[in-house]
Amino acid sequence: MVHAAKSGTFKIGGEREIVRLGFGAMRITGKGIWGDPADPEEARRTLRRVPELGIDFIDTADSYGPAVSEDLIREALRPYGKVMVATKGGLVRPGPDVWNVLGRPDFLIQQAHLSRRRLGVERIDLWQLHRIDTNVPRGEQFDAIKSLIHDGVIRFAGLSEASIDDIEAARKVFPVATVQNRYNLADRTYEDVLNYCEKNGIGFIPWFPLAAGDLAKPGTVLDIIAKKHNASPSQIALAWILKRSPVILPIPGTGKVKHLEENVAGVDIVLSDEDFATLDKAAKK
Repeated sequence: MVHAAKSGTFKIGGEREIVRLGFGAMRITGKGIWGDPADPEEARRTLRRVPELGIDFIDTADSYGPAVSEDLIREALRPYGKVMVATKGGLVRPGPDVWNVLGRPDFLIQQAHLSRRRLGVERIDLWQLHRIDTNVPRGEQFDAIKSLIHDGVIRFAGLSEASIDDIEAARKVFPVATVQNRYNLADRTYEDVLNYCEKNGIGFIPWFPLAAGDLAKPGTVLDIIAKKHNASPSQIALAWILKRSPVILPIPGTGKVKHLEENVAGVDIVLSDEDFATLDKAAKK
């Protein structure tokens, strides 16, 4: 039986244990991450299938829809039981595929309260700053997050698309539980941040985790290893990223049950050290 628990576990903030393979809820919205999904019932079925497959960590954001993703999660899964729902704030959505950063403290606090209401929880388990606004002193943004923790609006807090310098500055104000940066087999821009997170016990949530770029083309090393394991390139990319570090919490997302099940099946793949090293070397060329 396919079950996400095979991916191992990690403790958010050193306290809340979750299964490492999570679910990203961006794709349960409409085109351009705007409005309702084309097939709302399939999106609900996908969400309901998430805990059945052993996933107990869902990542969303107030800007997905906007609000659509959070509303669907509440509708499909509340009460959440053991499922930890993480959300993000700090972006404004004036239209499809448009993402504007807004880090004013009053806005961040307002959005966290709205997310809490939409998700139907007394306290958000994990809230992350979607982007640090360069037009607002980052210390003011961090102070707002500290106040949300102090007031019991959120339990744990994290950052997204952050540098080591950002993380260290934030840690002087509040405990940074997670960092959510783009990272996958083909894009290793934040390798230093991942290493920092591993050293400091911070959860690293890679977004776009299954991307492989040119490595997924026929005849490549990834393709050859995928065929050897009777798997898809994306499943091998997931197996690689899970093996890369024990603090990595991948959140592949989809709005379809079949795709979700295929993603979770990737936890059954055990890459040898040789396969891992071969993929690592190919990705760095």
